[in-house]
Amino acid sequence: MNEEHIMTPEEEDRLIEAEFQDVLNGYLKSNHRKKVEIIERAFRFAKKAHAGIRRRSGEPYILHPIAVAKIASQEIGLGSTSICAALLHDVVEDTEYTVEDIERMFGKKIAQIVAGLTKISGGIFGDQASAQAENFRKLLLTMSEDIRVVLIKMADRLHNMRTLGSMAPNKQYKIAGETLYIYAPLAHRLGLFEIKTELEDLSFKYEHPHAYERIAEQIRASEAKRSAVYNDFSAPIKESLNKMGLRYEAKARLKSVYSIWRKMETKHVPFEEVYDLYAMRIIFDCDDPAQEKAICWNIYSAITDLYRLHPDRTRDWISNPKANGYQALHLTVMGPDGNWIEVQIRSRRMDEIAEKGFAAHWKYKIGESDEESELNVWLRTIKDILDDPNPNAIDFLDTLKLNLFASEIVVFTPKGELITLPTQSTVLDVAFELHSQIGTKCIAGKVNHKLVPLSHKLHSGDQVEVLTSQSQTPKEEWMAFLATAKARTRLRAALRKEQQPVIDKGRAILSDFLKEAEVEGTNEVLTKMMAFYKLPTRDALYYKLGSGELSLDGYVLKDSPKTEKSLLSKIFRIGRPTTRKGEGPAIVTPEKIDTKKTYELKVDDHERNFVFADCCRPIPGDDVMGFINDLGQVEVHSLTCPRAQVLKASFGPRIVSTSWSTVKEKFLAEILIEGVDRHGILQELTHTISNHLNIDIRSLHIDTDKEVFSCRLTVLVSDTGVVTALCNRVKKIKGVQNASRVADTPALPE
Repeated sequence: MNEEHIMTPEEEDRLIEAEFQDVLNGYLKSNHRKKVEIIERAFRFAKKAHAGIRRRSGEPYILHPIAVAKIASQEIGLGSTSICAALLHDVVEDTEYTVEDIERMFGKKIAQIVAGLTKISGGIFGDQASAQAENFRKLLLTMSEDIRVVLIKMADRLHNMRTLGSMAPNKQYKIAGETLYIYAPLAHRLGLFEIKTELEDLSFKYEHPHAYERIAEQIRASEAKRSAVYNDFSAPIKESLNKMGLRYEAKARLKSVYSIWRKMETKHVPFEEVYDLYAMRIIFDCDDPAQEKAICWNIYSAITDLYRLHPDRTRDWISNPKANGYQALHLTVMGPDGNWIEVQIRSRRMDEIAEKGFAAHWKYKIGESDEESELNVWLRTIKDILDDPNPNAIDFLDTLKLNLFASEIVVFTPKGELITLPTQSTVLDVAFELHSQIGTKCIAGKVNHKLVPLSHKLHSGDQVEVLTSQSQTPKEEWMAFLATAKARTRLRAALRKEQQPVIDKGRAILSDFLKEAEVEGTNEVLTKMMAFYKLPTRDALYYKLGSGELSLDGYVLKDSPKTEKSLLSKIFRIGRPTTRKGEGPAIVTPEKIDTKKTYELKVDDHERNFVFADCCRPIPGDDVMGFINDLGQVEVHSLTCPRAQVLKASFGPRIVSTSWSTVKEKFLAEILIEGVDRHGILQELTHTISNHLNIDIRSLHIDTDKEVFSCRLTVLVSDTGVVTALCNRVKKIKGVQNASRVADTPALPE
């Protein structure tokens, strides 16, 4: 809404009516049955229910449900039931009306979807680690009742992301983090590629605004050059396709800002060296689905007659569609400028399914199909995870993330049945996929008739036979080589069953210990004990106590100034992050932190008003966020840290937006330098850094392999600007090919 001009009630009403008309017009152009009357009624009802309520941006609240209905209808392709549910999705939560009122006025189906959506956002979860994880569990449960619930939730999340600018900075971090951690992978799994890409880009824009702007500007600046290369490349292909008499559309598909940034980060390359900035997409019209496969391969043949094919980068998703329904033929060929270019070949039907996902499947269904869709198979797996009584919300999200896999392999049973699994899956994953009993009794496998251990990683096309023994029992160490969420859930359940008597014994030991110490066994105490012993769950703590691996004997129970070794005094010092070597300032814990405001990170010679997280090493200038830990301190995490992703998705109220203020301190940064080895290069490197740039080197490790060297440097710097200057200067040294900072962000522990 334009801030200079405050709208009159009449102007607002005209805007609301125009936006709704836009939804109706889009719906009337679709091939759904035209049920305008019920949509009109739902709109009038929602408009009246939300009358006088405004969004944080100041605009009338009803514009949000209208926008969600528009996304559901025009971007996901849903029909009248979903449009009505989208218009009504906040009525039960935000007004006096109930689900029963909705059912009475709009029927059972719409009421069920609205109830599903209300269930997701409502509810009180007490001291649970994560209301969001609990929310997500509910979302997936309602998903198995009606897939439209999650599709409308996706539309709701997308509109919230598009209007995130009006939220407080800490809310932006929380919502963006949750979106990147949960909703974008889920959109991918549902085949909603356009939505997945936009969710990733918007999350990235709010988490790393400077990097986003920089890459967006570089894309704009390189557009003319890119277009010229694309035209040179595509002209001969179009000529061949025209001779074949095809009706088709050819276009350059640019990589998203987020995926370009990911590539730059993971490969440590600058923007100029991301060669696969775009792919060519060919979409052809074909009235007979039976002909699609043949036409795809004919186009493939025409392209490989013109350009050199990359032998390892052909992907046939037509014969074996991805689990989310994606079908296409991908090939990579050498372009006229000497760079590899990917070409994606799809029919119009495949393209709709690729961009809009499962909603587009319904459009192409002819009659009722008995075949169980891949989505239902996936939903059954999700039910498997949901049935797991494991109460740890973070574990739940991580297990689920495993299942939202992007890259897949296809293996076969000895009878030729096809199983879709994530890459890195093992024989044991297949065993658990077949049945829990087969998994727990698995001793080895036969892959392509060769005997292999149960940890053997599988490849697409492998034929897998599982070997079992009645004397086999499930092992804790199996967790390390399982790639599917289903297998991990089933193994956890089997282990729990085996370990239950020992766990019960450990629970009793701890209970007696705490009772004698006159300490209540609260969530906080147990969480701190788990952290102290570096154990992931309560059951793991109880098991170690019950089996005698951990002993509480010998510890002084009561706390006293002289007994520093008291277990409980040790435990209650947990969470106090240690100061790093060379970091002298004392930590000052602020009395009250306003999470709605941006918290300024300050360091001088004597005091610091924040602590560093152990999982990453941000320095001034990095994009960071604050997390209020159990001691009330602001714990600083790099936004790219995997732990930060989990915190944003799971502890929203404790996230605080931060900015670097006065910093009079030096920090450690690690630099990776790679290049062609020559006599004296190391001396030149150290001389440039120490003398010319006046930067202290704290450690240096160099490896050479024939003519190539790799050097890891740890230096003391004041901020990211110094690191950039160092890398730019070092790149000018003869023989140096690349110099970049290594982000200190290890993967999350299991």
